[in-house]
Amino acid sequence: MNRSELFGALRERRFRLLWLGQATSTLGDGLVPVALAFAVIQTLDGSPTDLGIVLAAQTLPLVVFVLAGGVWADRLPRQMVMLVSDVIRCAVQATMAVLLLSGRAELWELIVLVAIYGTAQAFFQPAATGLVPATISSERLQQANALLGLSRSLAFVVGPAVAGVIAATTNPGSVFVVDAATFAVSATSLALLRLPRSRREGERQSFLSDLKGGWHELISHTWLWVIVAWAATYLGIVVAPWMILGPVVAKESLGGAAAWGLIAAGWGAGTVAGGLISLRWKPLRPMLTCTLLVLLIAPAIALLALHAPAPLIATAQAIGGAGMGIFSAVWMTTLQQRVPEEALSRVSAWDWMGSFLFLPLGLIAAGPVSDLIGISTTLWISVAWAVLSTLAVLLVPSVRNLRRLDDEEEPEELLARLPAEPAEAFHGG
Repeated sequence: MNRSELFGALRERRFRLLWLGQATSTLGDGLVPVALAFAVIQTLDGSPTDLGIVLAAQTLPLVVFVLAGGVWADRLPRQMVMLVSDVIRCAVQATMAVLLLSGRAELWELIVLVAIYGTAQAFFQPAATGLVPATISSERLQQANALLGLSRSLAFVVGPAVAGVIAATTNPGSVFVVDAATFAVSATSLALLRLPRSRREGERQSFLSDLKGGWHELISHTWLWVIVAWAATYLGIVVAPWMILGPVVAKESLGGAAAWGLIAAGWGAGTVAGGLISLRWKPLRPMLTCTLLVLLIAPAIALLALHAPAPLIATAQAIGGAGMGIFSAVWMTTLQQRVPEEALSRVSAWDWMGSFLFLPLGLIAAGPVSDLIGISTTLWISVAWAVLSTLAVLLVPSVRNLRRLDDEEEPEELLARLPAEPAEAFHGG
């Protein structure tokens, strides 16, 4: 395949519209995590516990409603589900901007707004998974997925660094103005899409039957449910303390929002590198490779516990991000190859729900636990779990022995699910 054909998907109008909207929206998404963290701990002078509650309020609705989102994405026009979600999130971010820029924001208002955001996101994600094939010819599907994934990872290279500078020099509310505008662009692109009528009508079962079907497919693959269960504990014990205590350490010891933005950008740069590696490298034993790569996350957490310089932590984050970029790409491909297409959206929803199950609890608990035993001790516990849980997963035969399937002619689809943030790396998108 020549280089010009790698971008051939953009010649098709339907996909071009979708890509423009999603690439723009993802750029806004890349700005928000750093801005939200410093809106809480700097603008509102909140505590780590306050930040944990805000982030949990966004994550908990995702856990609660994503299964329903997966079922309804298979029943309603996916384009309409995504459009409504974009409109809601646009309104939420615009309201957040007004409250922060006016200096009238209260913690409870942020909690309510991010909870609404998380609920809308729970319906958006399963619908987005199923929409892409309807916008592109079958021979260019891999290219389309690659372009979407690459734009997402690039956004999380640029976004955190830019947001860190904005949060350090002005009101973080400015970031939410930009994010609201990007959702408006995405909604417009979805409204302009003209798609063929869905053939899924008439295939409906009861809501519970659909959920059970996805669950039975999940547990029929031991390697699949083991990784999802592992991800649930990993996000709660390893990623949640990083998300809560990282900005606090940056504020107190590393130079503030700009330093945390640099560290977050290091992760994004790593995922781009990992995705590019995955474009050509297909491991013979995909789940064994993925599990080993998770060990690369631990050094950055250890360096944060030691209050190492921000550039050093950012470098370690880039290495961890590269590992998880490969993980996410290989995971997505394995899931697509091993799970029947008619069950893929529901299994994906179970993946989202399972992986994020303990993240809200971890986000809420990280602050109080660190108050009791100290920030560094909490982070060292995260390092220990990162290593020990990974070694435990390697004891599962189906994880070690699962072999690659070579059903695809080209590997461009590997870029489709590059993880934007550490918390997104385990659920395959």
